Amino acid sequence: MPATTSPIRTWFPTRIYCAPLQAAALTRFNTELAHECRQLRDFDAEGRAWSKKNYPGGYTSYASMNTLHQFSSTFAELEKKIQRHVRTFAKSLDMDLRNREIRMTDCWVNIMPETASHSMHLHPNSFISGTYYVATPAGCPGLKFEDPRLASLMAAPPKLPNADASNRLYTTYPAEAGNVILFESWLRHEVAQNRSAEERISVSFNYSWS
Repeated sequence: MPATTSPIRTWFPTRIYCAPLQAAALTRFNTELAHECRQLRDFDAEGRAWSKKNYPGGYTSYASMNTLHQFSSTFAELEKKIQRHVRTFAKSLDMDLRNREIRMTDCWVNIMPETASHSMHLHPNSFISGTYYVATPAGCPGLKFEDPRLASLMAAPPKLPNADASNRLYTTYPAEAGNVILFESWLRHEVAQNRSAEERISVSFNYSWS
């Protein structure tokens, strides 16, 4: 007998990429990277001042030093490692780059001590964004993504408590040191309050094509 064909198909998927940065030697690389991130915070008075007003309890170089891959050999090495992941992700999305180059336009550090959080946001003026986890103490928050159709659901009923993961309105990827997470830049996301007494350290970045 012929197999039964389902009348339901899936269209317009939202894809999120998550993979280890490299196969080995991540601990040593992250130790050096964490040390440089903390040195940057100590040096960056402008970033600390901006963070005090806009990133309560934490530190980010987003508004002060956000092209770290252009003047730090450590971050330039990180860029090279991330680049292959971005190409793989873009290929999976069937993006027609028209033989143009993709490039990292922004790269900045986030350090979240206990109680620090980052509210829901997206990354304009780029096409792929992501995060690399440097230090992720036990109990620190992951990266929470929001269904991009949420504002259009209008009169839809709530989801069942046991709803399939693909049908839920939010999903959270655990923060795991050594992992790269990539997503299309229009996808809204947030980081909940850090409940760990230790610092959660990550590097965020944006890509454009030209």
